[in-house]
This record gives sequence, C-alpha cells and structure tokens, in this order.
Amino acid sequence: MSRRTSPVIPGFNLTLGYTLVYLSLLVLIPLGAMFLHASQMTWEQFLGVISEPRVLAALKLSFGTAFLAALANGLIGTLLAWVLVRYQFPGRKIIDAMVDLPFALPTAVAGIALTRLYAPNGLLGELAGKFDLKIAFTPIGITIALVFVTLPFVVRTIQPVLEDIPKEIEEAATCLGAKPWQVFRHILLPTLLPAWLTGFALAFARGVGEYGSVIFISGNIQNKTEILPFLIMVKLDQYDYAAATAIGVLMLVVSFVLLLLINLLQRKIAKNQGA
Repeated sequence: MSRRTSPVIPGFNLTLGYTLVYLSLLVLIPLGAMFLHASQMTWEQFLGVISEPRVLAALKLSFGTAFLAALANGLIGTLLAWVLVRYQFPGRKIIDAMVDLPFALPTAVAGIALTRLYAPNGLLGELAGKFDLKIAFTPIGITIALVFVTLPFVVRTIQPVLEDIPKEIEEAATCLGAKPWQVFRHILLPTLLPAWLTGFALAFARGVGEYGSVIFISGNIQNKTEILPFLIMVKLDQYDYAAATAIGVLMLVVSFVLLLLINLLQRKIAKNQGA
C-alpha cells in the first residue's frame, strides 16, 4: 500500500522522525522515567502504597467526580454547541468567546472564585444552606469545578460537527413525517456520537488530573474530599518520592485503560456507521 505524499510538508521519513523525537521528549521519556523509578520498589511495597484506604478514597473521588463532570458537560456542552451553531441572536459571539475562558483563566483563580461563591458564607453557598445543601468542601463542589474547567473540550469538539450537518437533511426528514425525536435519533445522534465520545474523553482526562481549580473548593479533607493530585503533592512534601511515584503510576494506568476503552468504543461506532 503506497503512502500519501504532500507537496507542502517534507517527506515521510523526516516528518516521522521529528514526530517520534518530540513525542519521546515530551511524553515517552518522562513517563518511562516514572515507571523506572516505580520499578525500584518491590511488588509488595507498591501494592502496599496503592491499597492504602487514603489512596483508594482519593482514587474513587478523582475518577468519580471527573466522570460525573464529563457526563454533565456531555449534556450541557451539546446544548450549548447546538445553540451557538443553529441560532443567531444578539451576544452570540460574546457567548462563543466566553466558552474558551477556562482555557485562558488560571485554574487557581477559577478555584478561588468558585470557593468564594459556593462557600457557606458565599452568595450561592448561603442560598444552598437554606435547603440544607453544602456545596463547597464536598464532592459536589469538586464536580462543579471540573464542569467549569472541562466545558470547552466538549463544546469545541461537537461544534464543528454540528456545523457540517446540512439543515436540509433534517428539514427533509421532517417533511417526510419524522418526529423531532426520530430526527435526533436517526440523523443527528449517529453523526454526533463519535465527536461526543471524543469530547467526553478529553473532558474526563482533564478532570482526572485537574489540580488548581479543585484544590481550594475541595477542602482537602482526608478520605472525604482529597483528590489524587493533591495526595501526590502531600507525598512529595513529605519527601516520600516512592509513594508519590507509585500513586502517579496507578493514576496513569487507570486513566490509560479507561481512555483506551472509550477510544475502542468510538472506533467501533465509527466502523459500524461506515458499514
């Protein structure tokens, strides 16, 4: 099978070489060094670190809140992308630009602002307290912070796909008697699902490793609101580099497996659509 050639970008061997060098320097070598450092521990020591109740509680919290935030953004981001693509209204460009604010805003600033807003004496936190609902320093607050940070990943992934779907197809289906739910299920959903899974995976991956926006609103209560990135920092502050590396390896392996499963599901869906 012949390779495609490009008259603009240099040849395959040169571009592949640059790609592998940068990939190795930025990703493979640092990750390999982490696994190499972790290999200095015995298997019993490694299992002893990752099986601690404190580590398991942080693991459950980090991945659980990241998953919930990605699901929430799957709905919110899809609706927001739909409004931005399919409707024209005053202030649309401003809202479109505001979607990218979490990219530009330092995450620590976002965390401080959200904590001030949802703290028991904050504007929304005080209102929630009247209904016996506590947001800050709970998993709910962590999830809200992750929703704020990861929203652009879903919107910017789905938005161009929506723009490429001709409105005429939906109008034709409607003229043929299809109901709105049928149009969504048989026309929009098959096209949007691969992009939705991509946005979900990106939001989930970012949420798992998020630190700045979560560290303030979580309260860092041991076994309750302590996330894995913070626990790694705690181990580093205690000069327990072996434990920090072991937790990092655990975090990396679980993230890789989950993202691999999502990518396999995405490819399967795309393959079925192509068939």
